[in-house]
Amino acid sequence: MTDTTQAELEEIRASIDNIDAALIHVLAERFKYTKRVGKLKAEHDLPPADPEREARQITRLRALAIEADLDPAFAEKFLNFIIDEVIHHHEAVRG
Repeated sequence: MTDTTQAELEEIRASIDNIDAALIHVLAERFKYTKRVGKLKAEHDLPPADPEREARQITRLRALAIEADLDPAFAEKFLNFIIDEVIHHHEAVRG
């Protein structure tokens, strides 16, 4: 590997590392809000899951993924993973 290639690789990886850090911070912020939702649902005896909202979100994020040139199936899997974790948190809040 040439020095130029190594330098470019390190530059690209530094950008990836920055994006990964931003993703973690954005996810943490998102979960602050979903925790508030979970508390509100528990206080008002609402179910932890909201299938209609989840379906709307999946449709919306698939469209955003297409606009961003990201595989919409991947975006859906990612969102489903997050939704599952949020529901788990909501169930835990309910006790």
